Amino acid sequence: MKQRRAAIQRDTAETQIKIDLNLDGSGKAKIRTGIAFFDHMLTLFAKHAVVDLTLICKGDLEVDAHHTVEDCGIALGKTFVQALGDKKGIRRYGFAFAPELQAEKSIEKRPGQGTLKGEAYVPMDECLARCVVDFSGRPYLVWRGLDNLAYKSLTAREKSQDMSSAFRFGLAREFFQGFANEARCNLHLELLYGEEPHHVVEALFKAFAKAVDIARQHDTRIAGQIPSTKGKL
Repeated sequence: MKQRRAAIQRDTAETQIKIDLNLDGSGKAKIRTGIAFFDHMLTLFAKHAVVDLTLICKGDLEVDAHHTVEDCGIALGKTFVQALGDKKGIRRYGFAFAPELQAEKSIEKRPGQGTLKGEAYVPMDECLARCVVDFSGRPYLVWRGLDNLAYKSLTAREKSQDMSSAFRFGLAREFFQGFANEARCNLHLELLYGEEPHHVVEALFKAFAKAVDIARQHDTRIAGQIPSTKGKL
């Protein structure tokens, strides 16, 4: 089967981004955004989604990290749309996580063949995050469980914390909103519990990766078919 690949270049007055994506890769990543923590998140996304991703961004970091992070989400979403193509034969919904089963078998629960888990849950020490994705053609982001961690009033200590805090307090949402808008997908992310900034963000990115991993896979039972009663996604 031909590998699903796409490459784009997106240039604005604020960022210049080049992306090469292989949806049928092996988890390789080459990431350079100028933000080391963000590089770490995108690298682990590629690893756990099992896609090959090269993403190079030169952004106006002298202003702040917002444009770089948001625009990388936008550009990555655009690349996903191109790589998915007509979406024939894909699972579409990224919620079933049953790696014990062979790809050609039903992902329904069968005796002795593993358990179907409802969503992509990912723990990170004291944190637990959940993600569900649907490459439906309709953009929508649901962002739950982080209201207490959103920007409201910050202490002096919080203002001086590292980049993981900036992501926890708002930058992560900007990335996922940009991705959902341009990948034209329903993306539901929820922090069930947890507080440590690095752990919160890493759990969210890993849950996102595992949901995307399932959704982009081919289901041999519907090979060549659009996974929708409408006939188009």
